[in-house]
Amino acid sequence: MSASLLLNDAESRAVGDLADEFLDSFGPMRDPAKIAAAATVAAQRLPSRIREFLARARAEEPAVTVLSNLPVQESLEPTPVGWELASKLGAAQREETVLLLCGAALAEPFGWISQQAGRLVHDVCPTPGEETSLTSASSTLALNFHTEDVFHPCRCDYVSLFCLRNPTQVGTTIVRTDALDLPAEIRAVLFQERFLFLPDDSHSLSSLPTTPESETPGTHRGAVLFGPADAPYLRFDIDFMRAVPGDQEASEAIDAVQAALLEHTERIALSPGELVFVDNYRVVHGREPFVSRYDGTDRWLKRLNLTRDARRISALTGKRSVII
Repeated sequence: MSASLLLNDAESRAVGDLADEFLDSFGPMRDPAKIAAAATVAAQRLPSRIREFLARARAEEPAVTVLSNLPVQESLEPTPVGWELASKLGAAQREETVLLLCGAALAEPFGWISQQAGRLVHDVCPTPGEETSLTSASSTLALNFHTEDVFHPCRCDYVSLFCLRNPTQVGTTIVRTDALDLPAEIRAVLFQERFLFLPDDSHSLSSLPTTPESETPGTHRGAVLFGPADAPYLRFDIDFMRAVPGDQEASEAIDAVQAALLEHTERIALSPGELVFVDNYRVVHGREPFVSRYDGTDRWLKRLNLTRDARRISALTGKRSVII
């Protein structure tokens, strides 16, 4: 199931005006907790049709939720060559605020100390030298289907992607969990905690705790399928997971899931002003390869992680924070 809402021009202008007011009122805030709290309050002033649409999406749990015709400035600066430059320049702060406000109307924003220097909103743009990396900074290498931050028990409920620029219509690829038809014996294995999930390469391992499961910091042991047996949630990342050592049956189950995912691929090519919320429990996502030009016109998205209950983070870390 998917849900989509096309904003009219008046609604789009209202979102832009609210973003401008937010920026004028708070300025360049550095405290992620204050940013998230302020955005949650300000989000209540979004046009009613947006708030009602996102409230319905939270209740009905569509796999993919899309808002279209959100404001993107005609004078948008050139695509930065990497997130570090984007952060240094404060690139596209208005668009970043639009994403933050809409995201806060659906769930609670949070971030990672081990990703993009603890920023709440991330820049997704190609980076020279990272063309074949297994991160969103890559370009010529396709990103395999994955659960966002598969290794962590407090991984997001939704990963949101707001398109600022995508001239060659590079596709975000997805597979819905309910599209998978796996044999009963494989499903039985996938429901058992016979798998190790590792941090992906976008995380700084020095910022993650060591665990008894693996020499790699942040590794977590768990199941691939979990939740309701008749409509399970999925946790999967072929590049950053493996079976518990010596468990051949679990290893074969991983291969079976990957093969099934490749048979049910869908494609979403975002255009400027489109915002997609991907349910991180019901969808795995990836990205098509493309050739980056580094001339200011490359694909550029803003990304925000959202949780339905930020107290899970406090319960796990022992401190009140929206940064893990």
